[in-house]
Amino acid sequence: MNRSISLTLLAALLLPGLLSAQDAVPEEARKAAEVINEASLRGPVGFLADDLLEGRGPASRGDRLTQLYLASTLQYLGFAPAFGADGYLQTFAVVGVEATPPKTWSFQKDGQSVTLAARDQFMAASGVQEDRSVLKDAELVFVGYGIEAPEYGWNDFKGMDLKGKVLVMLNNDPDWDPALFEGVRRQYYGRWSYKYESAARQGAAGAILIHTTPSAGYPWQVVQTSWTGPQFELPAAGEPRIQVASWVTEDAARQIAKLAGRDLDALVQSARSRDFRPIPLGVTTSLALSNRVDKTQTANVGGLLRGSDPKLAEEVVIYTAHHDHLGIGTPDATGDTIYNGALDNGAGVTQVLAIARAYAALPAAPRRSVLILFVAAEEQGLLGSEYYAKHPSLPPGRIAANINYDGGNIFGRSLEVASIGLGKSSLDGIVKTLAAEQGRTVVGDQFPDRGSFYRSDQFNFAKIGVPAIYMGAGVKFRDHADDWGKERVEAYVQKNYHQPSDEITAEWTFDGMIEDARLGFFAGLLVANADQMPTWTPGDEFEAARKAALAAVGK
Repeated sequence: MNRSISLTLLAALLLPGLLSAQDAVPEEARKAAEVINEASLRGPVGFLADDLLEGRGPASRGDRLTQLYLASTLQYLGFAPAFGADGYLQTFAVVGVEATPPKTWSFQKDGQSVTLAARDQFMAASGVQEDRSVLKDAELVFVGYGIEAPEYGWNDFKGMDLKGKVLVMLNNDPDWDPALFEGVRRQYYGRWSYKYESAARQGAAGAILIHTTPSAGYPWQVVQTSWTGPQFELPAAGEPRIQVASWVTEDAARQIAKLAGRDLDALVQSARSRDFRPIPLGVTTSLALSNRVDKTQTANVGGLLRGSDPKLAEEVVIYTAHHDHLGIGTPDATGDTIYNGALDNGAGVTQVLAIARAYAALPAAPRRSVLILFVAAEEQGLLGSEYYAKHPSLPPGRIAANINYDGGNIFGRSLEVASIGLGKSSLDGIVKTLAAEQGRTVVGDQFPDRGSFYRSDQFNFAKIGVPAIYMGAGVKFRDHADDWGKERVEAYVQKNYHQPSDEITAEWTFDGMIEDARLGFFAGLLVANADQMPTWTPGDEFEAARKAALAAVGK
């Protein structure tokens, strides 16, 4: 096909898969993509992961430096302020609650007791934004997975009155039947945030999640580091809340079950059925947390490239990456206290910055507008993207797609593109076509049990109906054995995820990040120039939200 054919026509034809990427992506876009290179990646991620930024914890000095750096860069690249009179920053309030638990936590039954050690066996956080959170002689009730899912005919609560109880819950969701909760692919029902919300809806006083590495997708040390220090939330708005949100190790859970005269394995097995009913354990506990509550602010950072089409410019493609990490925390074995977050998510921010540079290098803007959005406080429960989704800069029905970067491929050139949420939307066709040109195969989530689609910022866009792409490198790499990539990913999760050791090392390579960023640039460009916006696959869980969003803007 002749290169002179307009990008508009090419993008429209590409959506049903009628063209190759070679035909679809014009030379001016390929030329612009050349600015996505090692230099444009190495410098920014080196700055973002430097100790100077102190781990970019929400509402910290490092957070404010990060916001200034990102806003200044977007301004330099020619992107307009995304938030009107508020400029490049969408500032919002957050509440930091730092709980101080006692050194031990005791459980009693019939004159016997079990005592757990803080940090080694349990982690406890406040569920309320108050100076104290208290459990007083509260009974423990095992509630299986703690899930209410009418679409699957599943209700772990069976109408039992659980007010004032402490609910003991399994992590994850039922995973043994592909027709039930999508089998091994974890849904939002399996996320810790859902569990605490679910307990609050029951009127419970507290919740205890049983940690295992397979069910969580990460070791106990991640719970320790992630739940140490201030836990940030959006200000309470009258929603149900529990007093105490906690985790215990599997060994600790076994001790509690034994105190109750139960076997933990038998309890877990009983939960693997629709017929499961809550099991009162006859164990009671008290716990008081002293909390430091700070009301402060953080901000999303956004820049807008106005589209060239008079009509379609009112619609937008949004690129996202979260700019926060965990800040300064508990020292590791080396004494390091700064949780730099180089891969998570300095790498993602850097890729989106490079994509912004590529858009700035185009000779003309695409038809739709492009919003570069760096969201805050993702590590605290996707707070920045949640706030943006509730206070968007334009109606959700005018957001064509979200392309999210969380992490990056630092291991080399891969043979795959892992599309998290593959099969959910028409964006699959674009990704497959562009990946094929790179000599890569599109695969689904290579770690489906970890629920990645529901634990990064694209989830909040999906909830308001926006089709989303969230990509990774897969696990197969050029010039390496098939199991090499998976070993590298697992090693990162075991050793560096949410640890001070998430820093740039000599082993980092940038070829994979370059490929992934260029793919995302081309994908967003094609969406920005297509006649029609992407759609969810009929019957998808987010399709109804999309229809409502489109109806709200008269589409």
